[in-house]
Amino acid sequence: MTDSAPPVSDLDLFDDAVLVDPYPSFAALRDLGGVVHLPANDVYALTRYDVIRGALGDWETFSSAGAIGFNPMVNEALTGTSLSSDPPAHTQLRAALTANLSPRALRKLKGGIDAKADALVGKLVAEGSFEAIDALARAFPLEVVADLIGFTGHVRDNMLRWGQAAMQVLGPLNQRTAECFPIAGELYEWCSNVTADDLAPGSVGRGVFEAEARGEIPPGTSGHIIHQYLGAGVDSTIAALGNIVALFAAHPGQLALVRENPSLVPAAFNEVLRYWGPIHAFGRLVTRDVELDGVLVPEGAKVAILFNSGNRDPRHYPDADAFLVERNPIDHLSFGYGPHGCAGQGLARLEAHAVIEALARRVERLVVGTEVRVPSNTIRSIEELPVLEVIPA
Repeated sequence: MTDSAPPVSDLDLFDDAVLVDPYPSFAALRDLGGVVHLPANDVYALTRYDVIRGALGDWETFSSAGAIGFNPMVNEALTGTSLSSDPPAHTQLRAALTANLSPRALRKLKGGIDAKADALVGKLVAEGSFEAIDALARAFPLEVVADLIGFTGHVRDNMLRWGQAAMQVLGPLNQRTAECFPIAGELYEWCSNVTADDLAPGSVGRGVFEAEARGEIPPGTSGHIIHQYLGAGVDSTIAALGNIVALFAAHPGQLALVRENPSLVPAAFNEVLRYWGPIHAFGRLVTRDVELDGVLVPEGAKVAILFNSGNRDPRHYPDADAFLVERNPIDHLSFGYGPHGCAGQGLARLEAHAVIEALARRVERLVVGTEVRVPSNTIRSIEELPVLEVIPA
């Protein structure tokens, strides 16, 4: 075991400028090493693809239990969820979370999701101009997830603000976190008291309660699982869909490749996720002294998994700063890897593929206005993206 100390940087991962555009900072960190100590955040940042991939696959050394967020309050609140647990408890909870998101189950949803995406994109193209984030990136997944999980009434109305707050509070105890804790608390309270009768009959949400009744998950955990569907999945999908519109507007030649060869749709989404992944960082706790990239990370240290730094690592992806749909980076890090790979990634792919297919079929070029991003502790998303003109295909 080496006793070499890691390089140190004075970077603050949660500085506003870094959150809005982290890629220059990530390049500087990668140049320092695969592991960089950041005293400003009291973390060891994992910056290079191979180091991140290895850590994600080693849950016994890099534990998620009580460690996903970057403040103790949110980690305590997430105790007992699949996001913040390790096997074997995580395995059982995740099975219930993904039972209705299996490839077989999702195949039944594909036709409906494709039709919804095509109808929505067709309507927006006919209008000739639209606000891409509100009218598409938010509207589409909110409808899909609400119908799937069985959300009704005030829950349906609060999905966006609850989902955004649930991700925001994963950050350190800064102003953004403080402002969002009361909103995230509304979601937590609802999930703590939700019953099967609060969810639409035949929905995935009802199915979770049915699994609990059969003894397939521990008693009282259905609400935690429902929380995961809304708290961990909606905001990241919104970010990914906004990025699809922005990237194809900036790279019309790449959209043309997909239009000419629709089989590139999955590859295009993989490249969107690699180029602009939705998640800034998740935390892990190191359970033993471990050597990474030639340096020692001590037992008890907090680690920050910088997914998007690994996704732009030129050691792994040649020409990493170019957006190329034919690259098809099936090994990108944006869905994670190992036991904690994104449980909802199949649904996210269905939604994104449907939107890409509809755009490629109906649009030759999108003329967009100024892209507006605001700092967010966990999700890198576009806040506003006006489409000024649509050139139909």
